[in-house]
Amino acid sequence: MAMVRRLSREEIASRIARELRDGSFVNLGIGLPTLVADRIPEGIEVVLHSENGILNIGPRPPAGEEDWDLVNAGKDPISLLRGGSFFDSSLSFIMMRGGHLDCSILGAYQVSDKGDLANWSMGAGDDLPGVGGAMDLAVGAREIWVMMEHVTKQGAPRIVSECTLPLTALGVVTRIFTDLAVLDVTSRGLRLREIVEGLDAQSLQELTAAPIALEGKQRPLHP
Repeated sequence: MAMVRRLSREEIASRIARELRDGSFVNLGIGLPTLVADRIPEGIEVVLHSENGILNIGPRPPAGEEDWDLVNAGKDPISLLRGGSFFDSSLSFIMMRGGHLDCSILGAYQVSDKGDLANWSMGAGDDLPGVGGAMDLAVGAREIWVMMEHVTKQGAPRIVSECTLPLTALGVVTRIFTDLAVLDVTSRGLRLREIVEGLDAQSLQELTAAPIALEGKQRPLHP
């Protein structure tokens, strides 16, 4: 494969932020998805939700101005926008389970071409003791978008035909954003929407362990 410029994690977050709909309620999962809070475009109102009981999260505060009593579910410092609110876990999970979130943006270890999601365990002995709120988010939000790098540090595909890691939920992922491409998960499998400049579809397929359909013209993926 020719050398291509992969998107940084921050650039993936910027691309996702441009896709968010004005007026939507969006959960940001732990890890990479929290970067999206810093990149909401001007003029777009998106109410960000955190599993630990916060609505209307703002961007990360500047270094030295953090309030460590104000953190998201991943214990990262956050700011709160005008009209923001706090509540207990029971109300937060009612929002998550009750279909009140338009979209949840989650990280993942693996995603299948059927939308199966594996994002809580690598199957190792030192993993978290349980799936936590990831399962509730995966089945409760109206749409599930995944944000991840296309392959592991060892070069293994994260997008597969069958997940081999412990599953979070079956058939829930609707869109995948990676450092190389944007793909939709459809009833017929994966459909390529955007691809980084300098990378052809065949080379992307070689990095993806599931078939990718090429329907119509693919747009270039920009940060």
